[in-house]
Amino acid sequence: MTTHDLPAALAEIVDDFQALTEPERLQLLLEFSRELPELPDRLKDHPELLEQVVECQSPLFLTIEMEKNDAGPADAVRLYFKAPPEAPTTRGFAGVLHEGLDGLSAAEILAVPDDMPELLGLTRAITPLRMRGMAAMLGRIKRKLSSTARLKA
Repeated sequence: MTTHDLPAALAEIVDDFQALTEPERLQLLLEFSRELPELPDRLKDHPELLEQVVECQSPLFLTIEMEKNDAGPADAVRLYFKAPPEAPTTRGFAGVLHEGLDGLSAAEILAVPDDMPELLGLTRAITPLRMRGMAAMLGRIKRKLSSTARLKA
């Protein structure tokens, strides 16, 4: 798989990671951790609207919403994550997915290869369990989108 298989924003993030040394990649992941947006007020007090990704070592919750896209026929997918500040790796992965996928169409997100997290070049620096957590986040987003698409059909 190459970055040509990815949506532009996600490909740019992967390219940024790949251009760095391993210690620098961890620093970049921490930057994504700090940049993860807070939940909007309408979700903060309603944990029942979020789904836990149990495969993550740290508590991570997410939800998706479809937003009508006036610019074209496809709805934009909005991603929302909740992860504790004391879990920077988990937050960093969520930040990567948020920045790389938020606002895309369901079809664009569903086309992202399941093994995309491996392209970040963190497999030697981060435990396999944490890497599976990121893959699980992407998988959960894709499953939620698939089930939403089936409900609309």
